[in-house]
This record gives sequence, structure tokens and C-alpha cells, in this order.
Amino acid sequence: MAIKAQPGTGERGGPDTTAPTIQTVQRAALILGSFTVGKPHMSLNEITARLGASKATAHRYTKALRAANLLRYDERTSLYSLGPQVLTLAAAARAGLPIVAAAEPYMEDLVRRIDETIVLSVWDGESPTVVRSADNTAHMVRISVRVGSRLDLTSSAQGRIFLTYLPPEQVPMLPRSVRKSPELAEELDAIRRDGLSVNSPAINGVRTIAAPIFEGDKISGTLAVVGTTATVPDDVKSPIAQALLETTRALSQRLGTSDGTPNAG
Repeated sequence: MAIKAQPGTGERGGPDTTAPTIQTVQRAALILGSFTVGKPHMSLNEITARLGASKATAHRYTKALRAANLLRYDERTSLYSLGPQVLTLAAAARAGLPIVAAAEPYMEDLVRRIDETIVLSVWDGESPTVVRSADNTAHMVRISVRVGSRLDLTSSAQGRIFLTYLPPEQVPMLPRSVRKSPELAEELDAIRRDGLSVNSPAINGVRTIAAPIFEGDKISGTLAVVGTTATVPDDVKSPIAQALLETTRALSQRLGTSDGTPNAG
């Protein structure tokens, strides 16, 4: 629903001339916030309804947002979607997350210890999103993971970590997914037992081991080792897996978890 600026007064008791500007910002934010992963495209009629204003007003706002590269318009479908500038802003927002600054020295230390790519992901409300990647440097095969990548919730190691430790209300699809996949149910039980998830897709020769990062008693992210099946064992007791677990527990303690290993939800 549209948020409308209320008329007010300025500091000296006169009309508040900033009110129209505030309303403009609020309306622009409302339009941009209407796009979601589940609904990445919207028509002008839909934007107008969300804005609670006339179609002419909605068109004026979409035109200004397109000029700023915050919206994109597809003439073939007559639909709007978020523009490329939003990706730049999203990357900057993710880079400013407290967990990113806290995790960086731990990630760099882990790269030095095991010489594999280390990836930090956070929950974006629907899936894990990569917010930082520290690449390995000495291997013949160097694996890089793009910051901003969104990971599959049920098939990625990071996704399965979040499925295990997020509150049930944040992953409402979990019961259905578990019913459809006995293997997933077994994996979530193993994660609760070992604190680690191992993923080895047969198609690309890449292996990922992920572990949770906690802030208090809540999961705030995952740290993952990403390497080849030749260099990263699939054993959760391997030195690489245990080094990852030690790192995430130390980082969790740094973020305020008493022992680094809260119970799963």
C-alpha cells in the first residue's frame, strides 16, 4: 500500500517544503520494493495499483527510474523489471553488512591454511546469496565464485545449511521438500549431527563443504570451502572440513555465540 507523506511544518513554523520531496522518495522506494524474486516483472497497471496514484503519475515515476537505470522496460512485453543500477546498489549493501567485515580476516586465514576458495553467503529471504569470495591462489585450477550469486536452497551445501538452522516459518517449503526427497531429510539430520554439509555435483567436478555461522542463537550466514573433487575430500572428518568448522565456530564466538554451536531449529 502506498505510503503518503503527511503535511507538516518547517523548523520555523511555516509550511514544510520538504514534504513533496519525501513523498517522491517514498513513492520511488515503493515501486522498487514491489519487485520480488517471485514477481520480477510488473505492468504499468500493477505499478499504478501499488502506488495508489493515477496512471499518469505512475508513468512519470517509471520514466524517472528508467533514466536512473533503476528500472528496465521491455517494449515487447510492456513489462518493467529492476534495472542494472539496482545490482550495483545491492552489491554495495551486501558489502556493508557487519558479518562481511567480521568474516574477512577469518576467510583470509582459512585460505592460507587450506588454499581453497572460501565463500561467505547470507540469507536474502528466499535463498542464500554470496556476499564475499576469497579465491585460492596456488592451485593449477583456480575457482572463483561471483559475488551476488544466488544459490539453490535444496541442492547447494549452503542452502541445506540454512534449511537446517533457519526458523521453520522462514522456510515454509521445507516439509514438502523433505517429503519429496528422503535424501534431503537424511542430509539435514547429518548436518545437525556434524555441523557441516557436503555437496559434490557430478556434472562439474566441484565440491563444496559448508558450515553455519551463528550470531547469538540464530544463523547469520554460511562459510563454504569450494574446490575440485580432486583437492577437497567429501569426508566431514577431513582436515579441510575440520578447519572450516573451527573457523565458523571461532567466527560465531566473535559474533556473540557462547560456544559457536547453537542447537538446530
